[in-house]
Amino acid sequence: MLENLTFHHLGYATNKIEDEIEYFFKLGYELEGNFFEDKLQGIRGCFLVGNGPRLELLENLSNSKTLDPWLESKIKMYHIAYTTKNLNFSINLAKENKGKLIVPPTTSIAFKGNQIAFVSFRNAPLLELIESLD
Repeated sequence: MLENLTFHHLGYATNKIEDEIEYFFKLGYELEGNFFEDKLQGIRGCFLVGNGPRLELLENLSNSKTLDPWLESKIKMYHIAYTTKNLNFSINLAKENKGKLIVPPTTSIAFKGNQIAFVSFRNAPLLELIESLD
């Protein structure tokens, strides 16, 4: 399944980004780009790069409960993201490998309007598929 995908980032859920970002700065990470808000997904976030894989720190926008299931379960590192040149092909391949599409293709502010989708697998972090940025 991975031959069609390129690793992009690990998704990290927070109650408040500013309360946790300093920890990652101490580990050698830096902010990549600007903070973003995605009202459709109900999240605010930023990307960090540095001493390890790229990270996406996310928090709920006010009145959003998008991240609540993970935060309530004390799960912070909750998704693994990959880019793909063919989003629908990758979704179908994930389904063939017992994945369940839980967020169908939707426009993402963080990826300049490219489509993303989320697939759930039993006993694994969510898989975020990102329409290729090329």
